[in-house]
Amino acid sequence: MSRRHAAEKREVLPDPKFGDIVVAKFMNSLMFDGKKSVAERIVYGAFDAVEGKLKREPLNVFHEALDNVKPAVEVRSRRVGGATYQVPVEVRSDRAQALAIRWLIQMSRGRSEDTMAARLANEIIDAAQNRGASIKKREDTHRMAEANKAFSHYRW
Repeated sequence: MSRRHAAEKREVLPDPKFGDIVVAKFMNSLMFDGKKSVAERIVYGAFDAVEGKLKREPLNVFHEALDNVKPAVEVRSRRVGGATYQVPVEVRSDRAQALAIRWLIQMSRGRSEDTMAARLANEIIDAAQNRGASIKKREDTHRMAEANKAFSHYRW
């Protein structure tokens, strides 16, 4: 990490179908080896499956799922003297979004459905209904922060 100045934020172009920047970021996170067309096919396939199952606008369901997965607090390691404390801190909104995207993709990859599009669709549906592995990950993060609330005075 540079000490001179912070890295400038790159501008992400919105995705072609919905014109949504968050969906484009989601696709970029899902992408392997620069194969964007494969990532697009997976995401749009998942959105079609979500629409087929819930009979609702898939973009709204996706944003709802993302909002449900976003963490409010997390723990960060802080060294004081010879001890390392897990200090709870609030999560910035851009980091919360990045974590939610990462967790949704990670938990989708761990599911047992046949195709990645089906896994992603079911994880999005579960997250929108406040259940599933990515919601559990958020709850674990909040629980960890709650358990270490005694060290919050070490915040910086």
